[in-house]
Amino acid sequence: MNFITPYKNLDEATTSLDNGGRYYNFLTTAEDGIISSAEVGKVAGLFNDRQKIVLYLAMCLSGLRVSEKRQVEKSLTEELKISYEKYFPKHLKPYEAKESGQLGTNAVITGVPVYIDSKKDFNGFVMMPIMTGSVMTMILIPIIDHYDVYHLKDEATSETFIIAHARSKEKLPQKRLMAGGILKELKLKKDEKGPVEKYLEVYYVAERVKKSSI
Repeated sequence: MNFITPYKNLDEATTSLDNGGRYYNFLTTAEDGIISSAEVGKVAGLFNDRQKIVLYLAMCLSGLRVSEKRQVEKSLTEELKISYEKYFPKHLKPYEAKESGQLGTNAVITGVPVYIDSKKDFNGFVMMPIMTGSVMTMILIPIIDHYDVYHLKDEATSETFIIAHARSKEKLPQKRLMAGGILKELKLKKDEKGPVEKYLEVYYVAERVKKSSI
């Protein structure tokens, strides 16, 4: 999970993103007015994960005016535009994530995170890959054993949604923010056929930015 700061203006966005990519990206050139997935990946610290690259890009552009955002989008390569359209995250409130969030898709959910530090306060299970000899198997483990888990609370309605990120010494601040990640399945009991809910596996966090609609 990484904290990111959305771009404040068009110049900042293009200077950062139109960077030529890594040294081995021979087909990309810095400051040529074209932004490729390799260039976004360089800033994000990613390589070939298009879904996460688009999530990162969308959250970084969230602070721009609509007109500025459109200019950046026009600069994307055709290949990146296809991925951008395919993986562009839905911006949801906690109750919307519960009702209409689709598993496996990118989502950005806004709210105030409240850390869950005990299994007594929350219990749920997720599927994790485990190597047994040379065979990969999937087993259910308590989500709180593998992740830092939070209730993301909507200030207006007090509705909450479960979010989780890889364990870290740095916990999320208890203030309004945007959590970006992939919606995944949460088992309420250690039973593959038991009741399920959804949770957001968080990869990026950013403060909510107020922007002009122009």
